[in-house]
Amino acid sequence: MWARLSIVVGLLVGIAAAGLILGGIFALAPETPQPVPAASGVVESAAPSSVAGVSPSANPAASPSATPDASSSVADAAFHVGQPAPPLVLPRVGGGTIDLASLRGKPVWVNFMATWCPSCQDEFPLMNGFATRYADTGLTVIAVDVREDEEAVAAFAKGLGVEFPLGLDTDGKAAKTWDAIALPVHFWIDAEGIVRDGALGGIGPDVMADGLRTILPGVDVTP
Repeated sequence: MWARLSIVVGLLVGIAAAGLILGGIFALAPETPQPVPAASGVVESAAPSSVAGVSPSANPAASPSATPDASSSVADAAFHVGQPAPPLVLPRVGGGTIDLASLRGKPVWVNFMATWCPSCQDEFPLMNGFATRYADTGLTVIAVDVREDEEAVAAFAKGLGVEFPLGLDTDGKAAKTWDAIALPVHFWIDAEGIVRDGALGGIGPDVMADGLRTILPGVDVTP
């Protein structure tokens, strides 16, 4: 009888010891990190969408049911999307002045560029085509050359047959005000003077058409 009791006691002691050992192992195990929820339902993204040739809002206007993510918010902020367009008053190539405020009531496409920029050279013929095709909507296209003299810009425009006005930002102040930190960069501004889209690129006709759709409501804009 005592032998059996000793065996039972030994088993109980062994089980208790095993429980203590397992409890210690679980206590020392590293805690699995939990995902941190993004604020206000915004899903964080590893990379912003404001990259070369990408329009930041090609996008909510086209897909109103889509929830904007953090990357689109960053891109929108970089292009002043949803904000009144910064002031823009510049001497015009060939004489006169370009004043964005005087164009209130019209949709405006502003492009910061330079003649030495290969992408700018590729974009200008496309921009010319859009300016001509949608002139009856009131669309005004403006190119702003950054830090070059008028002779070089005039020759560039003549060589490409540019029909829209070009402004001269000879000291780069306008580019700084608009946060045009790389060339070319595009801004699409509606008739109320609000920036509705922007793109950093070289961009093609598809992105250009996307931008124009945000400021030409009801117009069938095609690339």
